[in-house]
Amino acid sequence: MDNLLIRRATLADAPSLIAFNQGIARETEDRELPTDILTPGVEGMLAHPERGFYLVAELGCSPQSPSLSQSQVIACLMVTYEWSDWRNGMLWWIQSVYVQAKHRRKGIYKRLYQFVQQLAEEERGKGEKICGFRLYVEQDNAIAQATYSNLGMSQTPYRIFEQLIP
Repeated sequence: MDNLLIRRATLADAPSLIAFNQGIARETEDRELPTDILTPGVEGMLAHPERGFYLVAELGCSPQSPSLSQSQVIACLMVTYEWSDWRNGMLWWIQSVYVQAKHRRKGIYKRLYQFVQQLAEEERGKGEKICGFRLYVEQDNAIAQATYSNLGMSQTPYRIFEQLIP
């Protein structure tokens, strides 16, 4: 996919990010995310870079010609930050991974992940202490697990527990 551009998302990408997050919830949890809650959640991330950032994959673009009118955002991921006292560094959590169904299994997530790694390396070059990447994956999503494993990630012995506050 030579005409695929990976870039940081902007507020103009919010409608795609909202739709993708709703798609993730439908596919992984058979759950509908309310737009009135999700919209300020996505916009809040975009407005507060200290929380993290979104990346998008835009088809129909290239770094040499990034503003083709036919371009379309087809995938995204979000990165949030977690300080690790054990490592004296920042872990980047990859979340909200979504690739439109017709574009899956074409290496798009791989390109997004490589871009995350490149950004982290740039930050490390500026003296930031980024020590690794983490993500969580639905326990029955064998395809995603294989993808992450093939990209050098390994399963940890931890399980995630949560208690949500209504």
